[in-house]
Amino acid sequence: METDTVAIIGPQSSEMAHVLSNLANELQVPLLSFTALDPSLSPLQYPFFVQTAPNDEFQMTAIAEMVSYFSWSEVIAIFSDDDQSRNGIITLGDKLADRRCRISYKAALPPDPSAKRGDVLRELNKIQMMESRIIVLHSFSRTGLFVFEVAKSLGMMGKGYVWIASTSLSTVLDSFSPLKPEIANSIQGALTLRPHTPDSKRKRDFMSRWNQLSNGSIGFNPYGLYAYDTVWMIARAVRLLLDQGGKISFSNDTRLDGISGSTLNLSALNAFDGGKQLLSKILETNMTGLTGHVQFNRDRSLINPSYDIINAVGNGQRLVGYWSNHTGLSIVPPETLYSEKPNRSSSNQHLDKVVWPGGETARPRGWVFPNNGRELKIGIPRRVSYRDFVLLVNGTDKVQGYCIDVFLAAIKLLPYAFPYRFIPFGDGHKNPSYYELVNKIKSGVFDGVVGDIAIVTNRTRIVDFTLPYIESGLVVVAPVKKISSSAWSFARPFTPLMWAVTAAFFLIVGSVVWILEHRRNDEFRGPPKQQFVTILCYTASLTSFLTVQQLSSPIKGIDTLIGSNERIGFQVGSFTEGYLMEELNIPKSRLVPLGSPEEYALALERRNVAAVIDERPYVDLFLSEHCEFSVRGQEFTKSGWGFAFPRDSPLAIDMSTAILSLSENGELQKIHDRWLSKSACSSENSEDDIEQLDLKSFWGLFVICGIACMLALLVYFWLMFRKFSRLPPEELDTTSPSTSRSTRLQTFLSFVDEKVEKPKSSSKRKRESMSRIGYHINDESPHRSGMDGNMSQNGDSWLTQ
Repeated sequence: METDTVAIIGPQSSEMAHVLSNLANELQVPLLSFTALDPSLSPLQYPFFVQTAPNDEFQMTAIAEMVSYFSWSEVIAIFSDDDQSRNGIITLGDKLADRRCRISYKAALPPDPSAKRGDVLRELNKIQMMESRIIVLHSFSRTGLFVFEVAKSLGMMGKGYVWIASTSLSTVLDSFSPLKPEIANSIQGALTLRPHTPDSKRKRDFMSRWNQLSNGSIGFNPYGLYAYDTVWMIARAVRLLLDQGGKISFSNDTRLDGISGSTLNLSALNAFDGGKQLLSKILETNMTGLTGHVQFNRDRSLINPSYDIINAVGNGQRLVGYWSNHTGLSIVPPETLYSEKPNRSSSNQHLDKVVWPGGETARPRGWVFPNNGRELKIGIPRRVSYRDFVLLVNGTDKVQGYCIDVFLAAIKLLPYAFPYRFIPFGDGHKNPSYYELVNKIKSGVFDGVVGDIAIVTNRTRIVDFTLPYIESGLVVVAPVKKISSSAWSFARPFTPLMWAVTAAFFLIVGSVVWILEHRRNDEFRGPPKQQFVTILCYTASLTSFLTVQQLSSPIKGIDTLIGSNERIGFQVGSFTEGYLMEELNIPKSRLVPLGSPEEYALALERRNVAAVIDERPYVDLFLSEHCEFSVRGQEFTKSGWGFAFPRDSPLAIDMSTAILSLSENGELQKIHDRWLSKSACSSENSEDDIEQLDLKSFWGLFVICGIACMLALLVYFWLMFRKFSRLPPEELDTTSPSTSRSTRLQTFLSFVDEKVEKPKSSSKRKRESMSRIGYHINDESPHRSGMDGNMSQNGDSWLTQ
């Protein structure tokens, strides 16, 4: 550099790049590098430094998207302890965090080439004892191959492991083909990235010339193509500078006078007068090179950075897809998608099938229980009430209950061993705070919590829950009074107004029908269809009132409680108190903590509280023994109970899958029936007794009907007697006093029983009447001819009465 320099290509390491970038800034000489790809080399800090290959930030973004694509949540990072590798891993952590993933452990190895087998062995032994099986390797080629060799000897290249290497591994695959058998065996199933360079005739011709020059003994990796394009980039910029009237000239920088180094005389260095113009021409590059289209963005990074995703299989490599900053993961070359709109949706991300370490093609789970002998600490609530859910047997370490049985059944379905031990939480005198219990996971005291843990919003912010294994929700429980059957039960289906309107319309319709039809129709009633709907509704409603036990309470549901000033009971330790105060704005002064079902019943019976609000599973158990109370209204929240684990824990996913399996095979319902299906209250009547109707429900109706019938008969016979009394006296037989009463009674009954015929001719009516009357008189008196004469004279007038 002591000779006049217009541009610098290199260096290989980021440490040297940092040093030379400072010098390039002073000399105003553009510094171009295709290997020093440290994301921390900012153009703001080093304005004359230009990276002519994709920055490691894009490589780390590609790795993070691969981890997210395969639904892994934790990785272990192994890297060389140098600036480029260290800063690359920092960037990877940021990219993973954007996708709700994280680096669980960082293993820093001595910088290449000083790493020794003992250094690698020590770190891999630690990693082997850890939970995650997703390992990201970011180092130079020599150290990387050393790591794979040791991992192979430890059995860490077998089933269950996932290795994702940065571009250092792909340079080995491209530069040394075919690979030595020991190297090929040690990297089987690993994934690596390679900078993507589109296929083109120019590229094929160049590779053909290279193979002729090297006789095929030296492979060529993409960074060689970037080096070639970098040289052409500088040459093109210098030519444009000269073509546009620029000059190559230098001047002494007085700031460097008096500064000397051991091998570099800084005072002999001259600043490039046209450095800024040349840098501008370089950044304006717009050409097609061996690596494809070469152009820079405003942040001085190459446009459309992309990578091939390579799977090491057999003695070579297999392409399983691509990553580009434009569309993410795909199985088609990125350059074919640049004309389309960017689409980074998860449904648009695709890769071909991967052969993982151990020859597996199924996606590895990505984690196992660490083989370090440590049992998971599972917290359980030490309940003092509703111990059907979680019960710690006194004097022993045995734990049982509905929630415990579900948990034990679920872990039996896991495809791996689950070492654990239960740790009770609470003082045993009252139910513990479930928020504090769940918070112990966040603080690291517990590795999980099992029990009647409601899945609510504020808890999901600090832990991950499994799918719910039982439905839950808040309900209102209040005292109820049974409405027994009475003499007036028949009147309850209709309101008084309905009865009045119905009666009025019966009278109106009956009157109209009578007026219109009584002269000609034998049946004085309207069409049945006019009465059918009313009678049917009445019958259905009456059946409901009489066959279903009717319960009455002033509390109709949560709205009734919100609109009143009544005191409300809740279970100690549950989320109910916070929900009522924060979501429903009920003052704390109205809330009464209750610790057991017995306290529930006592508080409700003594009217210390108007109602109790609790979760549905607790309420179902409570009502199975206390039939004098009932649920009022509907559930006003919907949730469920689940098991809690740390955020992003894969256990939550695997346990959720196990719970689904229990639900599908019916085992979950069997556990529910074993613990929570209680017998009905002994004080309740049997079903047959409840549905049976007795006389006391209807005797009032029978009395009314009887009175109405008697009145109708009295009125009817009174009217008939009036008609009968108008008959002429001569029509009655009065010759025998002893038989006059019986004769008149028999004649009256015959008159009442007489059928009213439709109108006929006058002569026909006379004949029928005389014949009928003559028959009766003939039985009572021998003077038939005299009676016939009288009937002939008076028949017409009698029939018209």
